[in-house]
Amino acid sequence: MSSWRRLDSERVARCGVFDLDAVRFEPVEGGAPRRFHVLAAPDWINVIPLTHDGRVVLVRQFRFGIEADTLEIPGGMCDPGESPEAAARRELREETGYEAEALEPIGWVHPNPPLQTNRCFSFVALVREQPGPPSPDPTERISVIEVPATDIPGLIASGRITHALVLAAFHLASLRKP
Repeated sequence: MSSWRRLDSERVARCGVFDLDAVRFEPVEGGAPRRFHVLAAPDWINVIPLTHDGRVVLVRQFRFGIEADTLEIPGGMCDPGESPEAAARRELREETGYEAEALEPIGWVHPNPPLQTNRCFSFVALVREQPGPPSPDPTERISVIEVPATDIPGLIASGRITHALVLAAFHLASLRKP
């Protein structure tokens, strides 16, 4: 049951990784239309890479929004026409140099539904030995770190892993049936 009806939208700005739209909605029960701003973004992916010896492959990278490094799992945007699975394999390879032997989808979340149109799909990947070096995008400065999977809850509890979508991926992974 929707309480708002979409009337129209106007593209306000193109910003590279998202577009800004002004969208007008009206209440279904009647009343004056209201204008809202929405970020139209491509879908995103996150990958929890697991090695055969029980380690998680993490990346440390600078994030411009908070002007600091974060500890994360590999992730990124789906390119136009690219499936989430293909994007997960590509981002894993680009950010870590690892290839997925097996890739299991574990769910998706809306990153910020009041403002964004996209979803973030999460995967668990079983990875083999690192076949080559990472090949990050020109704006990415990434270091690859392996930690025992048993250390992840402590890294989250201590505030060393703070990225909300990474936390969502680890939560989704915790709900998997053994």
